[in-house]
Formats: sequence, C-alpha cells, structure tokens
Amino acid sequence: MALQIDHVVWRVNDLDAAGAGLQRRYRLASVPGGRHPGWGTANRIVPLGPSYLELIAVVDQAEAAADVNGRRWLDRLADPEGPLLLCLAASDIDAVAARLGLEVGRKSRLRPDGVEIAWRFAGLDAALERPWLPFFISWEAPPERHPGRTPVDGGPQAAGISWVQVGADPDELAAWLGGQELPVRLGGPPRVNAVGVALGGGEVVLRG
Repeated sequence: MALQIDHVVWRVNDLDAAGAGLQRRYRLASVPGGRHPGWGTANRIVPLGPSYLELIAVVDQAEAAADVNGRRWLDRLADPEGPLLLCLAASDIDAVAARLGLEVGRKSRLRPDGVEIAWRFAGLDAALERPWLPFFISWEAPPERHPGRTPVDGGPQAAGISWVQVGADPDELAAWLGGQELPVRLGGPPRVNAVGVALGGGEVVLRG
C-alpha cells in the first residue's frame, strides 16, 4: 500500500495567466490539461517528471453548482490563488479507501490531443473540506501518459516535487497516511502552504 507524491493542486483564477506567471517567475513551463466533465473545472499541467502541479479553475459556474464535488470546488476556488491540495498516488487505492472508510470514484478527461486519461480517486471530498489532508489517486493509464510526463517546451529539467509543507496535526496526518513516511513537512496554517520543486542542481519553493 505504498504512497508517493503525485501532484499538488494549485487554485487559480485564470489558467493561461497563471501558467504564464509560473513560466516568467520560475521558468516552469505548462501545457493545457482539459475539462473535468460534471465538475465545471478545467486544468493546466506543469509537468515535473514523476509528479506535477495542477493549476485548476472553475470555468463553468452553472455546471459546478449542479454537482456535489463541483460545489466543493466552487467553495475552495473562491479563495486567493495558491496551493490547495496534496494528492498522493496509491499502489492499492482500494486498501487505502477501506482503511479510512472512503468511497472510490472514477473520473476521466480528454487531453487537447483527444487522448482520454482516466483515474480512480478517494478522499477528495474530505480533502476539500479539510485541506490539510491529502487525497489519493490511482491512474488508469500507462506511465508515459502520466501528466507529469507530458512533453513541454521551455524551462529547466524538473526532477519532481521534492517536498510539500502542510499545516496539520501530526497525529491526525500520520493516521491518515497509515504511518508511512513521506516528504511532507509540518508548519503554517491548516492547509497546504508551500511546495519544493527540484530543478536540475537546485530547487525552487512555491508559496501562495
């Protein structure tokens, strides 16, 4: 039941503007992701190799308001731009869900090239209500279709998310993770507060 950092969700108001800002400030290039049918949201991907940043925004208010998860996104994405959620890849998402009493859902989206990618997830509703807790994902796609592996032009070679800082109760977080050790640092308000990205021989730190 191994866990590892898959991606960090970053709330934004304008996907293209946010992507341009990351490119300008940190030389982190991004690509369009796609729409999340039913949720009223869309994303932009910052590929980092084994992991990625997911820029997300509500693009259809009515669609979001009509769905329970869409309404949760509306509530969270109304806050200022910045890091929102930590997502962990689970080698056995059914076991994680059973341990924590979570339901497992399935979602898919079309990339701009028309290729569908799908995934199973658990704990998203809990994380949207308590953003200091991560949610879990299991991709139904070959490794080369993982968003972190998306080809992108410009910027330095990224080696992935090296750490995430979260404001959380240590015991609650440890119980949620099943006691597994991950590069999650504690500190700050009760939410995701910062992300360390390894770039070649250095590192950049992203904060809200």
